[in-house]
Amino acid sequence: MPTELTLVPVIDEGLGNSTYLLDLGDGRAMVLDPERDLRQVRAEAARLGVRIAYAVETHLHADFISGARELAETEDATVLAPEVGPRGFDVIALGGADRVELGPFTLEALFTPGHSPEHLSYLLYEGDRLLGVFTGGSLMVGTAGRTDLVSPEQTVPLARAQYHSLQRLMTLPDDTPVWPTHGAGSFCSSSLNAERVSTIGRERATNPLLQVDGEDTFVNALLASLGTFPDYFLRLGEINHKGPAVLGETLDIPKLTSTQVQELMADGAQLVDVRAAADFAAGHVPGALSITLRPVFATWLGWLADPNRPVVIIRAPGQSADDIAWDAAKVGFDSLAGELAGGMNAWTGATESREVRLTDANRIAADPPAIVLDVRQGNEFAIGHVPAASNIELAALSGALTQLPTGRVLVMCGHGERAMTAAAILAAAGRTDIQVLDGGPVEYVRATGADLVTES
Repeated sequence: MPTELTLVPVIDEGLGNSTYLLDLGDGRAMVLDPERDLRQVRAEAARLGVRIAYAVETHLHADFISGARELAETEDATVLAPEVGPRGFDVIALGGADRVELGPFTLEALFTPGHSPEHLSYLLYEGDRLLGVFTGGSLMVGTAGRTDLVSPEQTVPLARAQYHSLQRLMTLPDDTPVWPTHGAGSFCSSSLNAERVSTIGRERATNPLLQVDGEDTFVNALLASLGTFPDYFLRLGEINHKGPAVLGETLDIPKLTSTQVQELMADGAQLVDVRAAADFAAGHVPGALSITLRPVFATWLGWLADPNRPVVIIRAPGQSADDIAWDAAKVGFDSLAGELAGGMNAWTGATESREVRLTDANRIAADPPAIVLDVRQGNEFAIGHVPAASNIELAALSGALTQLPTGRVLVMCGHGERAMTAAAILAAAGRTDIQVLDGGPVEYVRATGADLVTES
């Protein structure tokens, strides 16, 4: 009698990744592509009454710190992973066609390079019955993993490898479930498709990259879909290779007085204000960087904060210190220098800065600014932006400040959080008279009567 398949996806919407927990039916479980924040994975394992015995990786992750070593050290899990040279911790290195028995199931490695040179997909069998395929960063819903994360020299060769990997996956039966790791929200994926699982047949029929004619056309289409990606991708892979520090189940953010925060800032610490954009606009510590605590907090912290400088946090009552600490750990900030105890109410330093104002589209329509700066990604800007807007992606703003003319500037994004981050960067650089749009292009054109501009 077939074993019931209990496969639980644990989704990180901010990083756009799916970790999979498979109940092996004998009191043990396998976890595939675990992130460092294992709270939800452990909760699901406890709910099922299973011990995590295996941690499996499809590739050397660049977008988050892996939780595989953490599981090895704290749960005594066996780590199965592609061969990428000597690691800083014990793994069982697998190659294409290697098979591992996991209780009633068999995991068979399928070599699918492209997203990374060593990438493996895994076929899941029960006996001779194929149950599905874990495709990691190879085949995704409506797209395929980007190939430009290793080096510029390998981008095209890996794209060609990705083409052949997808063709290899297309030899599987149409009804084979496809379980990718990356999905919407991940910078490893170019697709905006919100669905996270699929089938071989569905991808064969609908995935744009599988509709193109031949390898060269595929390579051109894949490379054309790639936007920018966080620069922390360039350092996390090596951390995962060597083996990240083992953190345990709890993290702590030390409580700091206002005086201690000022002393740390004088010594080069960076202050990250995670409160809502409206709270930051109402008053913030001069020089603070606004990164609102929300699902994508980890991405923007990793992209904008300097990993070589201590980070001090300011949060609002009700915002979780645990969530902040674990989000930071996901992208390589293992320990935060501390947080201002009592939040902004405890700040006794220099006068709170208020050079940033949050405004709505109706006020902007009545009193248009001299400069409109849209800090969304280039592909978002091309889909639709307001007339006369300039586009400088948020992550590039610090290096492009001289491109902005003087005058009152309105900063905008899709909703307001990224725009407030940009406004904080401008304010820290000495700009004044900064407005942030509470909303996005749709609200702007609705209030002004203009039409969105699209770019082909």
